[in-house]
Amino acid sequence: HVQLVESGGGSVQSGGSLRLSCTASGLTFEDSGVGWYRQAPGKEGEGVAAIASDGVPDYADSVKGRFTISRDNAKNTLYLQMNSLKPEDTAMYYCAADPTVVAGTSDVVQYFGYRGQGTQVTVS
Repeated sequence: HVQLVESGGGSVQSGGSLRLSCTASGLTFEDSGVGWYRQAPGKEGEGVAAIASDGVPDYADSVKGRFTISRDNAKNTLYLQMNSLKPEDTAMYYCAADPTVVAGTSDVVQYFGYRGQGTQVTVS
């Protein structure tokens, strides 16, 4: 079965950086659309970034210029480098994947077929 396991979350001060990782198993990672979305308490989920199977990224306007999504197909791993973090970035961050999606955009990541358990990011 498909498993997505996130790591790298934590607490950081405003302006700091974190790097999230997501290791996938049970699917053909290199052919899958993958991405990150986040959800803060009491708010709707928000797509953060997506990266197509060919490596083309897409970002939400709120994180452009601060976050970088990347993938290492050899390691079945997805990354999200987050710089210049702001308090409004505080949320649970989820990795998501979908083998039927070749080039998804950030706004549909939360609707991908599979997601991980999430990792908390807190910016104060």
